[in-house]
Amino acid sequence: MTAALDGLSPVREVIRRYGLAAKKSLGQNFLLDLNLAVRIARAAGALSGTTVFEVGPGPGGLTRALLALGAARVIAVERDQRAIAAVTEIAAHYPGRLDVVAADALGFDPRSRLDRPDRGRVRIVANLPYNIATALLVSWVSVEPWPPWYDCAVLMFQREVAERLVAAPGTKTYGRLSVLVQWRCEVKILFDINPSAFVPPPKVISSLVRLLPRATPLACDRALLQAVTQAAFGQRRKMLRQSLRALGADVSALLATAGLEPMARAEDIPIAGFVALARALAAQRALGHDAVAQRTIVKTKP
Repeated sequence: MTAALDGLSPVREVIRRYGLAAKKSLGQNFLLDLNLAVRIARAAGALSGTTVFEVGPGPGGLTRALLALGAARVIAVERDQRAIAAVTEIAAHYPGRLDVVAADALGFDPRSRLDRPDRGRVRIVANLPYNIATALLVSWVSVEPWPPWYDCAVLMFQREVAERLVAAPGTKTYGRLSVLVQWRCEVKILFDINPSAFVPPPKVISSLVRLLPRATPLACDRALLQAVTQAAFGQRRKMLRQSLRALGADVSALLATAGLEPMARAEDIPIAGFVALARALAAQRALGHDAVAQRTIVKTKP
């Protein structure tokens, strides 16, 4: 399969040549199977004419699959200098199509490398380092303005995290991450990946997840949605009338405005319910601000 893909060396040989012993501190588990890499790349749809953003290419198996399947350009962000040397070898094989960025993905804004024509035709495809996968995802679904700079994300997570992403209300895995991600994206688990596909094999099953940004999510302030979900799920065993006190708001009025039962618990509230809470909180804070402003005006009158 290696020769049929691009004529470059097998991934295992690349790992040996560049001394790429996986580092636990970097959350590294290298994908060896190029057939699987091709399957992952294909899950992002037709790549011809697209720009792909990849995090943590490692020895470059997935990078090669993306380029071989026609991605016009791959922007690969890697903080491990050993891996950068390995991926640079791929860049020579695909001149002008691979942009290797030496950076920490958590502090890197891909928009700094995108040309204006790229906007709206960018896909994120990555075997994410497990130790930063959730943080990266939250940053991508929290980006403003929305719709975002990418039109699709195909990402690998631990199975446990993937289940949280697609969890429905009323289930034990439904939580803050479920609400935030599903509010802005359509989410689907595509398939599971056995630990034997990686070096070193992780102790967990991995899952490939596809996220498609919604053009028009239910309208509300993202920061307030994050605030109400943090309060509600921060004490998920308690009723909303208790857990939402952390917001410092009139909880009874909030719940009444949002049309939610005071005795309900966070795990039973659908996304639309949390959006209603965020809107109610925005309205309540606006009224409070107006009241303070009015009192200030009265006090300053001669």
